[in-house]
Amino acid sequence: MNTLDQNTTWEQAARKRIKDSHSLDGDIGRLAHFYRGWASAYDLDVSRDEYCGPMIVAELTGAVQTAYLAKERALISILDAGCGTGLLGVHMERLGFRLIEGLDLSEEMAERARQTRVYRHVRSGVDLNGPLAQYPSASYDITVCCGVLTLGHVRPEALRELARVTRPKGFIVASTRKSYAETACFEEEVLRLEDAGILVPTQRLKDGRYVAEEGADYWVFQVAEDASASTKERP
Repeated sequence: MNTLDQNTTWEQAARKRIKDSHSLDGDIGRLAHFYRGWASAYDLDVSRDEYCGPMIVAELTGAVQTAYLAKERALISILDAGCGTGLLGVHMERLGFRLIEGLDLSEEMAERARQTRVYRHVRSGVDLNGPLAQYPSASYDITVCCGVLTLGHVRPEALRELARVTRPKGFIVASTRKSYAETACFEEEVLRLEDAGILVPTQRLKDGRYVAEEGADYWVFQVAEDASASTKERP
């Protein structure tokens, strides 16, 4: 097999793994098993798919900090929810953020993130579809979320817990793959949280670049000043 044929085969295999990841239906066991096997090839696979989501989320987070938060970037506490192998954390660190923590369901992916050495701590075994019991309320200035609000992974209802662990008047910066937003009723959940006085959408970049075959929306939410009372219990 010549080099061109090898590259074609690798690209086809990478695209298949990416496609397969979107058919997991949020099942914890299937997700953990799938990412256990994908962790070693993940970064190369998504780079072949022109995955630019982490860079955009990081740069949008930098703009939010500059526009709204008085503290220096090195003092801003950040939670990377669904950090995977740490691609987003690496971009955040390059922009001057230093107090970054990560969480992920997969220990194998989390270990890759730890090896980047840009995180203070990375916790594995955390299911974003459930309560984040390990995390106190109002712990972070900014929560970032890239790549997990996608088909087969995390439901829109997870936004409530992300708001709980983010301090009042702090921010959530997240990407939503286009196909996910259209099928998962993401905008409806945003409206529910806005009506409940939990989140205030402050920015939305519609159908921006994400991967080669599909775009994403990029959202900035501010956690309402009195949101803590509304996020203590899940509906």
